[in-house]
Amino acid sequence: MIVRELNMAKKKFNIDLKQVIVTNFKKFVDFLKYNRQFFCFIILCLISTTLCRHYTIGNMWHFYPMFFDAAVIILLGSLAYLFKPKKQFIYFISVMLVITVMNIINTVYYAFFTDFASFGLLATMGQTAEVSDAVFEKLKLYHFIYVLMPIIFIIVNRILVSKDYFNIVEKVEQSRKLFFEVALVGGICLCLNISTLTGKDISRFSKQWNREYIVDRFGIIVYQGNDLVQTLKTKLSSLFGFEEAAKRFVEYFESNPKVVSDNKYTNKLEGYNVIGVHMESIMTFLIGLEINGVEVTPNLNKLVDKSMYFDNFYSQVSVGTSSDTEFTLNTSLMPVQSGTVFVSYYDRNYISLEKLLKDKGYYTFSMHGNKASMWNRHKMHPSLGYMDFYSEEYYDIDEVIGLGLSDRSFFRQSEEIIKEISDMVKDKEEYKNYMGTLITLTNHTPFEDPYFENTEGILDVTYHTGEYDNKGEEIVFDYLEGTIMGDYLKSVHYADECLGEFIDYIRSHDEYKKTLFVFYGDHAAQLSKKQYSNFINYDFETGEIKDKDHPTYVDYDYIESELFKKTPLILWTSDNKLKGTYSYPMGMIDILPTIGNMLGIHNPYALGNDIFETKNDNVVVFPNGNFLTDKVFYYNSKDEYRIFSMDTISADYIEERKKYTENILNISNDIIVYNLIERAGDRIGSGTTNEQE
Repeated sequence: MIVRELNMAKKKFNIDLKQVIVTNFKKFVDFLKYNRQFFCFIILCLISTTLCRHYTIGNMWHFYPMFFDAAVIILLGSLAYLFKPKKQFIYFISVMLVITVMNIINTVYYAFFTDFASFGLLATMGQTAEVSDAVFEKLKLYHFIYVLMPIIFIIVNRILVSKDYFNIVEKVEQSRKLFFEVALVGGICLCLNISTLTGKDISRFSKQWNREYIVDRFGIIVYQGNDLVQTLKTKLSSLFGFEEAAKRFVEYFESNPKVVSDNKYTNKLEGYNVIGVHMESIMTFLIGLEINGVEVTPNLNKLVDKSMYFDNFYSQVSVGTSSDTEFTLNTSLMPVQSGTVFVSYYDRNYISLEKLLKDKGYYTFSMHGNKASMWNRHKMHPSLGYMDFYSEEYYDIDEVIGLGLSDRSFFRQSEEIIKEISDMVKDKEEYKNYMGTLITLTNHTPFEDPYFENTEGILDVTYHTGEYDNKGEEIVFDYLEGTIMGDYLKSVHYADECLGEFIDYIRSHDEYKKTLFVFYGDHAAQLSKKQYSNFINYDFETGEIKDKDHPTYVDYDYIESELFKKTPLILWTSDNKLKGTYSYPMGMIDILPTIGNMLGIHNPYALGNDIFETKNDNVVVFPNGNFLTDKVFYYNSKDEYRIFSMDTISADYIEERKKYTENILNISNDIIVYNLIERAGDRIGSGTTNEQE
């Protein structure tokens, strides 16, 4: 009896289950039948965002970002059901066009900066006018593949209209019900995605340090939405959250007071003039590099041998590139986490190299043969403490190479201005010395100019094998000729030549004898990973690029790419007071504390270190959360690291430096956003926790 009842129940269950499957399958078929435009929208938008990842970070089939994108697209699509079927097309195509533009901008921006675009950079769009040639040089046909999606969608819509599809749909569609059902599906998908997140994922998402990681984990749409929120939050942050930031600021500097260094270089250059030479896009691998036996940078090579040279030095730039370098060097703070300091936070009170030297009777100035408005320098330079900015209007633009005044003409005309400044300083009692920064321009991307092709003496970037064919002609490989890397090296060779002429002038004039020259590469050249990889993996025997099976092939992965971005730092005086090559890990924020100790000045809010105090214990922090020590490079995006030494690296070693990196980035950002040096600096050591009226 019991068995019979169980069999009957089982039979009934099977019948019901079958009926449920049949009924729901029919509903799904009907949904497909009457929502073809919706599904077309979902599929095309998902293809578009997937292609964006493919053409940027390369993870086309990564599940997590694809699932996040799909969830958001479904949620966006659900809103169309608030409109009648005939009007849904306008909504769908509007959303699709926004996604298309977003993907085009990010793909082009990634090709140029190896990063994703930010709303915080919209204010800096005017700063890129002078580099429009460089942007166009990066454009490729595939950057506009996304335009196919709205075109296909329009074609599909026209076909549906021709078949009277929307009149049929309008008779059966229950719009409000569909809206809630589709939104529920999208919401469930989004919740499932969120359930897979770790605490680390959420932390990185909220801080927006590493844009590549966020796109790879959350998808491009969520990234862009989060970026908008973060940008708005940044704009409002000066109005909210001050007390919490001030508390962190006070606690940090009371726990980590900046003690005045006392080492063999302390006050060694006190009373010296200071001239910084901002060398556009000059990298460390160029030092000593030869092509066909010709030195690419012969003048820098000579300078390195007679100066204090740091060969393990890194710029710490974010999206502000050159402007970030100027800021980090002069203030010993990191770039801001959203946007750029030069554009968004030029009106803050910073303790800078210029201000500290002004207090010691220095006349301070900056020089650049370009528009004063470029990177908002006409506003930011006075904020840093420069008393005068000699920009394009002070120069005779008599020779244009690349983006503007040639380096040769810039140095030649700057020499005359500096001579006048030197005479003025001698004549006026209020000045004892001078400090200036010369910002070069010619070696700026895109490195293309007829001068580098048609002028005698320009670097030959073909490869001469020294072997001859049966006609007696030497076999010459194209090597770097016709490549962006080849154009870059030609440009570098010219920039080095101009620098050599400037150095010769210095050596021949006695007024420079008590002058500290700080030569630094502002950031790595804006070349792609592939261009660097091809340069490193060139096979001189075959004239081709080595394949991955070659025994000497170098896997130029992300970490290799970051390590390759070293730039030179050279401290030189014509009286040869500074000498030696140092390989301590060092960043741009360490320059002010290091040379400040030599000059007898001290910044109590510096986040960098005097390198001769920390030496190999120094930690180089990068804006995206990566860090470098003498033992390891840590890759924040994937929580991976590469060890350099034979020492065993403990988990504590990594965790301590991760925490240090996070503290530096957070405190620096707080100082900038909330203007803490001015608004809360007097609290340090006072025990005060509330803002003074």
